[in-house]
Amino acid sequence: MELTPPQLLAYNGTDPSKPIYVALKGQIYDVTTGVAFYGPCGPYAMFAGKDASRALAKMTKNEEDITPSLEGLSEKEIGVLNDWEMKFQAKYPVVGRVVS
Repeated sequence: MELTPPQLLAYNGTDPSKPIYVALKGQIYDVTTGVAFYGPCGPYAMFAGKDASRALAKMTKNEEDITPSLEGLSEKEIGVLNDWEMKFQAKYPVVGRVVS
C-alpha cells in the first residue's frame, strides 16, 4: 500500500473503524495493537497518522519535529532513529510506504 501524507493522516486513531498507522523513515507500521500508546488518549498520539522520524530521532514530542525530514540530524540522532526502527520492525507489521 502507498499513502500520501494527507492519506496517512486518516489513520490517526480518531476513527475506531480504521487501524492506527505511524510511519518511520517512509515505512508505514500498523501500531493498532499499541492503541494505549498511539490512540487518541495515548502518550504518543501525536505520532499517529504521521511520519514521526525526526521526532523519534530527537526524542521529542514537539509538533514542529513530527516530520519525515532527517536533514541536519547528528550521527547520534540517526542512531537513535535506527534503534526505533528496529523496535518498530520487531513489534509492528509494515503495511506500506509513504509517497509524495
